[in-house]
Amino acid sequence: MAFDVVMPQMGESIAEATVLKWHRQVGDVIAKDDTLYEISTDKVDAEIPAPAAGTLLEILVEVNATVPVGTVVARIGDASEKPGGVAGPAAASAPAAMPVPAVPTSPTPDGDDNSLEGRLRTKSSPLVREMAKQHGVDLATVQGTGQAGRVTKEDLEAHLAKGPTAAPAPRLAPALPAVHDPSAPTMGLTPALAAAPAPAMPAFAPGERVKVEPMSRMRKIIADGMVASRRTSAHVYTVFEIDMTHVAQLRHKHKQAFEAQFGTKLSFMPFVMMAACKALRAYPVANASVDGDNIVYKQDINLGVAVSLDWGLIVPVVKNADMMNLGGLARSLNDLAERARAKQLKPDEISGGTFTITNPGVYGDTFGLPIINQPQVAIQGVGAIVKRPVVITGPDGTDFIAIRQMMFSSLGFDHRIIDGATGDLFMAFVKKELEASTFGLE
Repeated sequence: MAFDVVMPQMGESIAEATVLKWHRQVGDVIAKDDTLYEISTDKVDAEIPAPAAGTLLEILVEVNATVPVGTVVARIGDASEKPGGVAGPAAASAPAAMPVPAVPTSPTPDGDDNSLEGRLRTKSSPLVREMAKQHGVDLATVQGTGQAGRVTKEDLEAHLAKGPTAAPAPRLAPALPAVHDPSAPTMGLTPALAAAPAPAMPAFAPGERVKVEPMSRMRKIIADGMVASRRTSAHVYTVFEIDMTHVAQLRHKHKQAFEAQFGTKLSFMPFVMMAACKALRAYPVANASVDGDNIVYKQDINLGVAVSLDWGLIVPVVKNADMMNLGGLARSLNDLAERARAKQLKPDEISGGTFTITNPGVYGDTFGLPIINQPQVAIQGVGAIVKRPVVITGPDGTDFIAIRQMMFSSLGFDHRIIDGATGDLFMAFVKKELEASTFGLE
């Protein structure tokens, strides 16, 4: 008897997933827990193991197809049964391929439709939700052409193009007197004009020699998230130069004993993470979120650390990072990074972050100005550590030039709730920790 392989739900808010790759072909014999296929969701890419041993009889969902959770994507059974093949989209969405219990598709009285169809329709991309918010459009009123009625960007644009009856025109804020604020990159425009989106420009001209390929699912998620963040937060940056010679000496002195004790290598990043944790305790507004007119101060410090992948970028989260010593931070960071590259992360391991650190310096970057990871309000960028001649003042007040290991580090923060002075004090705290703290090693 054939065993149905269903699309798993990788988290409470995840209603659908995309098949990225099949690791086995129809007719292959597979053992239980062997990797069967890869999927991508709004939160994580993952390799899915076979739920049972047997022969892969049918593949019902093609690569790059997006289907609701609970959809039968394949069947495993006895080798004596006749193998099938790859079915088209209709087979993947047929009622027989949905072994989930029936749920009402009409909205509940309070308007919160928690059915599978409702979640698919309202869990549109961040870009679509932001567009709908700006134009005062309820997504439940828009006819969607995506999976299970999900509203796409094209659906919303078509809805808005119907005219003022489709949605009220957005009301422009009254022009405010121009105020010179060096930290506000508005290019000299009033706030109303600075916030106005630029008109879309054609990507290429007729007859131009180009190669066009669709974005991957992860690339689209990243693109939507970055655009939404720039529209949400008032981004401001400060950059500090930090002398990392002290940290480099600590690392060189203790790296062998550290690896023997904790079973993992000691990089520079755990030092930065520990310094950031102490700064977040000293300046809790950087460990917060904005909820309307309220500031939500997070009581836990969960550090997201950006990991570059061959196919995109992901931000695993080290939970309760301020409770860990240098060894705990190094082990957690290295474990998450390795499993991110192996597509072994779970959804809760890339969610719940309260502050993010990204390290473009590993590629030689002098410093970066990263975009805030919503709904957080700050992000630290770490530049390359390089030897530079620096003026040093000795104990007797004499100045001399020395070769030091220097690093530029930036802080991008949301000016809605973090003032420039606070951002600078935060980074001054990080600088002091990295230049003087023993980090428990001495």
